Amino acid sequence: MNRRKKINQLLKAHAKKASAKLAPKSKPKYICKADRLKMAAEASPAAADAAQDGAAPV
Repeated sequence: MNRRKKINQLLKAHAKKASAKLAPKSKPKYICKADRLKMAAEASPAAADAAQDGAAPV
């Protein structure tokens, strides 16, 4: 592989990675399990208290 081809290949690879980084992401951002439980508890405190006590929510 000659020098020019090798350099062009590297430049194309770097450009491809840069454009992929700027592209919109299709997956939602990951939220850890502890944060998900915390958010659920804040959203419905009565249901979370009943679930922790072992009783059915009323």
